[in-house]
Amino acid sequence: MTYAILFPGQGIQHVGMGADLFEKRPDLLGSTADDILGWSLRDVCLNGPEADLLRTDHLQPALYALSYVLWDELAPRVAKPPLGAAGHSLGEYTALAAAGLFDFSTGLRLVAARGRAMAEAAARRPGGMIAVLGIEDDAAEQAARSRRADGGSLWVANFNGPGQVVLAGGAQDLEWLTANVADFGGRRVIPLKVAGAFHTPLMDGAIAPLSTALDHVELADSAFPVWTNLTAGPVDDYRTALLRQVVAPVRFTQTLAGLGEAGARMFLHIGPGNVTATMAKRTVPDSEVHHFSHVADVEEAADRISSLIQ
Repeated sequence: MTYAILFPGQGIQHVGMGADLFEKRPDLLGSTADDILGWSLRDVCLNGPEADLLRTDHLQPALYALSYVLWDELAPRVAKPPLGAAGHSLGEYTALAAAGLFDFSTGLRLVAARGRAMAEAAARRPGGMIAVLGIEDDAAEQAARSRRADGGSLWVANFNGPGQVVLAGGAQDLEWLTANVADFGGRRVIPLKVAGAFHTPLMDGAIAPLSTALDHVELADSAFPVWTNLTAGPVDDYRTALLRQVVAPVRFTQTLAGLGEAGARMFLHIGPGNVTATMAKRTVPDSEVHHFSHVADVEEAADRISSLIQ
């Protein structure tokens, strides 16, 4: 069975996450990570408080590190490499590291720089994000265009699966969306615990510092293709894709559909939570999905999964 691997982004975090991983892999999650970050990854993940964990410059490196370690535990146990990989938002960095374009430490430095740049951009141009359930992609785009035509700041930020789209913008724009969402077919809105209007032009201030960080990185050849958020497919220029990703929507619905069309019949969510597995099942309903969120998941299921992908 042909499979693809998926890595999560923000939204699945909780204080206490990764306790088993910190015990299993102190080589990566101990002083190696702390020396790069300048703060204790273990303390922020395990002790919080939640406000500290939710800081963009803390949360993005934390999710990258925990997801990478789970892949590092799983990869030697599976029989063959995946058809491809994808990551939701910052999870794209984990996907690129899994494919060998850069190593763990380089990726952690990049994600830390990305988190700082996005936090600073959000402070300069505040905003937020709302998930809308029941809305079609075209209707979400129409809602955003309608608001911008009236002078507002609202964009589609994430295509997460059939009937679930995330829109982002300023506080007044999100209030307008909440009040008018039914006019565009939306059934319910869920405010997200994020610190800015990510994946919109309000983040354009993050591009320059992230570009500087990427200038110091030489990308290696990829062991397998990585489907990008920007194009919903593999690209030749991952550096540009990472820069544009900051201000462009995450096309995860299209990515999952593309992986399914390319032959993926199994999707493995690797990282805290199980959100990308849920997205995959909704987008490619005839696929088999599994999630690896803990060391025990790897130890209990890796051999069985490997036998299925021989």
